[in-house]
Amino acid sequence: MRSSILISFLVLLVSSALSAQADTSPLPNLASVNAAAAYLDDGELLLSKNADREVPIASITKLMTALVVLESGQSLDEPLEFLARHQQAPNNAYTRIRVGSTLRRGDVLRIALMSSENFAAYTLARHHPGGYDAFVAAMNRQAETLGMTGTHFVDPTGLSAGNYSTAADLVKLVVAASAHEAIREYSTTQYFTANFRQPRYTLDFGNTNILVHRDSWDVALSKTGYLNEAGRCLVMVSELDGRDVVMVLLDSFGSRSPVGDAGRIKRWLRTGDLGRVAGAAKAYEQRRNPQFAAADSARTVN
Repeated sequence: MRSSILISFLVLLVSSALSAQADTSPLPNLASVNAAAAYLDDGELLLSKNADREVPIASITKLMTALVVLESGQSLDEPLEFLARHQQAPNNAYTRIRVGSTLRRGDVLRIALMSSENFAAYTLARHHPGGYDAFVAAMNRQAETLGMTGTHFVDPTGLSAGNYSTAADLVKLVVAASAHEAIREYSTTQYFTANFRQPRYTLDFGNTNILVHRDSWDVALSKTGYLNEAGRCLVMVSELDGRDVVMVLLDSFGSRSPVGDAGRIKRWLRTGDLGRVAGAAKAYEQRRNPQFAAADSARTVN
């Protein structure tokens, strides 16, 4: 009886020690100031770096835009007119698309995701039942449904720094978005030629994530983003040794930094290699962290 109790006690001690060791295992060095990673099939975080910090997310917003469009049940074959903006864009909203032209909803959604076309995302919201404001409200309801407690949206494009979320919340969004074949397909389209009507013309679009063009990455979902306030952002799903991995990389230094971080996460999961980041990226993070702390304090006071 005593020996059984002693063995059980020792097993408990060993298990606790192993668990503590796993919990404190070193994380990879990342250029992104805020990040998270998880397996798609369970959503449990494998990596967390300031993952609960509320930060601007730029065009990562468009993943929620896509989710609202698809769950509204509207036909992807319906032609949508690109209407003139009813309000000024929060940031530079350059577009090659002509006001008054039309394109089927599915193609509008495709170029919003794969090429981050802001006028396309805006147009999807304008044609939502109830209009633009109802669309933004639906984005926030969807966030609440998904348990994204650190998230809020004010526009469907990501041009506003008022759209914010956390890396952990965005893992939840990616898991939900991945359930839609259209989002997986549209967001990973490498190149696309859109055929507009009224007037008739075509425009070519390319994917903003260079990893989509590399077969070795097997990217199943992708979205990039950039604003001065948000830095370089990337969320994606990539297969690794037979399992899909969600990567959320927010506020990276330099246009290639998120891609480099994705590679570091991939090597870390396979080999435990912690990798290295450039000194400029470390200096950037040292500048950004106090800025986020100040913003958090201001939000708490208000």
